[in-house]
Amino acid sequence: MENDSPILQTLAPVTHDLGGFKVHRTLPHKQRTMVGPFIFFDQMGPAQLEIGGGIDVRPHPHINLATVTYLFAGAIDHRDSLGTRQRIEPGAVNLMTAGQGITHSERSPADERAAGPELSGIQTWLALPQAKEEVPPAFEHVPADALPVIDGDGVSLNLIMGEAFGAASPVTCHSPTIYAAITLAPGASVDIDKDADERALYLLDGDANVDGFELQPQYLALLAPGRRPVVRSQSGARLMLCGGAPMDGERHVWWNFVSSSRDRLNEAKRAWKAGEFALPPDDHDEFIPLPEVPLTVSYP
Repeated sequence: MENDSPILQTLAPVTHDLGGFKVHRTLPHKQRTMVGPFIFFDQMGPAQLEIGGGIDVRPHPHINLATVTYLFAGAIDHRDSLGTRQRIEPGAVNLMTAGQGITHSERSPADERAAGPELSGIQTWLALPQAKEEVPPAFEHVPADALPVIDGDGVSLNLIMGEAFGAASPVTCHSPTIYAAITLAPGASVDIDKDADERALYLLDGDANVDGFELQPQYLALLAPGRRPVVRSQSGARLMLCGGAPMDGERHVWWNFVSSSRDRLNEAKRAWKAGEFALPPDDHDEFIPLPEVPLTVSYP
């Protein structure tokens, strides 16, 4: 691309059909592992599941990362090995800090199954700074009405994490982070803050351009640093903005494990296979076994 392009890099998604709904994954990518602390970026759905059906992500482990779940439609019951049981609904945030190790499950609630669950949302993983990789595990739920919403001139922006656009989110940040959901009405535009060192835009639906550069749905577009680009839409759009300060060194990903140390990943694999992780106390009758070949890996 031209040196004056507002876009440094565009990452195409890998799409997985999970039976009834699709997941579009743009991080980690063969061309790039992280944007700021973001090391995993999944769009779930949108989908309308069958009556009586739903999602059942059995208990599984994480280390050295934090997961962030943000929904647009539907609901998910979260259970973890700390004993947490928390329903998440659209606009709220579930932040789970794995640290030295945690397990959790994600399932459609019974009342959603009865009506035929909707599913639409974003799940991300954030790498933890090396000094915080082995912190005790923790869980935090922030309801939708506690998050800043910036409205005006055809723009509605929900600030999920970080400080930007003259507001600050109450969600814990383990390192400098920016994360926001943006809705543009037809003909609307928004300036993107330039404070974060690394930033990317993800177009969920509709049409949008960055200083004239057209975005593609389900692609992650990395913004050039130091610029304050303008995002415009002709017919309306929904986007996610993510990024933050560069992470303090390389991170490795294998399945649900993230770490600055390959040895630590191998130890987590051994421990999960040996049954040494505690399971959620009210969801412990089944779990996801260690895969031979995981779908999620860092490159190389």
